[in-house]
Amino acid sequence: MIRILFALIFTTLIIVSPDYIEAQKVPIPGANQIELYNSIIEGKSVAVVANQTSKIGSTHLVDTLFSIGINIKVIFAPEHGFRDLADAGESIENSKDTETGVPIISLYGSHLKPTPLDLKGIDVVIFDIQDVGTRFYTYISTLHYILESCAENHVECLVLDRPNPNGFYFDGNILDTTYKSFVGMDPIPVVHGMTVGEYSNMLNGEGWLKKGVKCDLVVINCKNYTHKTLYELPVRPSPNLPNQTSVYLYPSICFFEGTTVSLGRGTSFPFQVFGSPKLPDKGFSFIPESLPGAKNPLLLGVKCFGTDLRDAMKQNLVPKPELNLEWLISAYKDFPDKDKFFNSYFDVLAGGPVLRKQIQKGMTSEQIRATWKDGLAKFAKIREKYLLYK
Repeated sequence: MIRILFALIFTTLIIVSPDYIEAQKVPIPGANQIELYNSIIEGKSVAVVANQTSKIGSTHLVDTLFSIGINIKVIFAPEHGFRDLADAGESIENSKDTETGVPIISLYGSHLKPTPLDLKGIDVVIFDIQDVGTRFYTYISTLHYILESCAENHVECLVLDRPNPNGFYFDGNILDTTYKSFVGMDPIPVVHGMTVGEYSNMLNGEGWLKKGVKCDLVVINCKNYTHKTLYELPVRPSPNLPNQTSVYLYPSICFFEGTTVSLGRGTSFPFQVFGSPKLPDKGFSFIPESLPGAKNPLLLGVKCFGTDLRDAMKQNLVPKPELNLEWLISAYKDFPDKDKFFNSYFDVLAGGPVLRKQIQKGMTSEQIRATWKDGLAKFAKIREKYLLYK
């Protein structure tokens, strides 16, 4: 794999050889283009949905807007918090931003959606969070609730778009909405291949918000980006996605979160390995420890045998324009107590019980993928209507 890094203050771009990737100029996120949205927020009461990825260069979006006199009344924080990264699932409390003094309201845990009181007196809500392009990554669920709440309370929403590092493909089964949850809100595949700007337009346009409400929505597009661009994230999007290898592996191996197998939380290489004390020793092992971002990881202190994927990019295993089910299927085959392999969370992650039952029946990855064909074809037609970067 040929790798060319353009080191700029705000981003890095990788150019590789496969024909589904094309050479591009360095992408410019929507947030960087203040001249395009300053007139929308100037003189208005503003709420910002943001986290540690919401940067303009090396400066946080909130700090930048604050410095030019934008009236930020409240900050909404998604899973993992606003400026500092909390563990997955860790409770995030309401607080005040230490830099600006602006109140922070958590949109995680028991309070997922802004209430009418939260939005009282707000004219515009700005959404600027880096997504990684999967159905179970909760930032698009927060986006869903933000758009819904804005629509219900007649508040404008401004989405500052960012490139999707897994935006060069879409793949997986379509969510069964009977199993709708915060790790799967809408009838989309596991990998949706859209930016948050495109996704927000789809939520609005397809009537997927509650009761089909429509949000007054403005999207500020990225520059120099297409869906053939491979975009390397300048800031880790969550505590356990520390590098580009983990970001590329995440769509395929996150399914292990619904099993008794560790994904390396509590190591220096989360989402780049998987293992269990019950898997056979094939020469690789790790022991999860209590670390920042993984204070109480699965199989804490237990020696796990499994598979090392830290060199997945060098080995050309990723990036690839499809999910890899082989890792999950092979681990299931190697696991001695098959009735204890999956936990109750798997069906939630997988958007229904079908994938679990297919693996339990012994179906191959090719056979499973064949069952996705019709759903993906229908989604492709929906997705095409909302693409901003063709």
